[in-house]
Amino acid sequence: MKYFKIFLILLFISLFFNKSFSADLYFVDIKQILNKSKAGKKAQDYLKKKFDEENDKLKKESIALKKQESDLISKKKLVSNDEYKKSLNLLREKNINYQKKRRDASNNWLKKKNEARSKLIQNLNPILTKYMNENNIEMIVDKKYVLLANSKFDLTEIILKILDKELKSIKLE
Repeated sequence: MKYFKIFLILLFISLFFNKSFSADLYFVDIKQILNKSKAGKKAQDYLKKKFDEENDKLKKESIALKKQESDLISKKKLVSNDEYKKSLNLLREKNINYQKKRRDASNNWLKKKNEARSKLIQNLNPILTKYMNENNIEMIVDKKYVLLANSKFDLTEIILKILDKELKSIKLE
């Protein structure tokens, strides 16, 4: 009887530890979800359109500055030295402002891109939490942190479908 009790206790402990260490680890590809979801695609299209518009404006300004520079170089011998220096300083100032505009436009675009990503992730977190609770999943990890895994643990497509149903677009402005 004594051995039987010890055997039961050991059996219970081994089953408990075996169960606790055998939890399945699921993963999702966050990058794929952000790029392929309806809301993610709409955000990317919007940001690309804004980037292209700003880039076109900056190209036109760049062409105008180059034209002014070539005009100034061609007039160098025709104008006085003081007038040339004033025009040169004015052109340098315009060039500095142009560089600042380019830098600000780039930073602004990057900020909007990060904001869109953040909003999508904020909307994705409750979906992941709900899915975890409904399916008794203990942990979901981003795929970029997984070295090697069986594809049966990949929830990307399932989560992508749920996200597309629940979130059609995000507001960026």
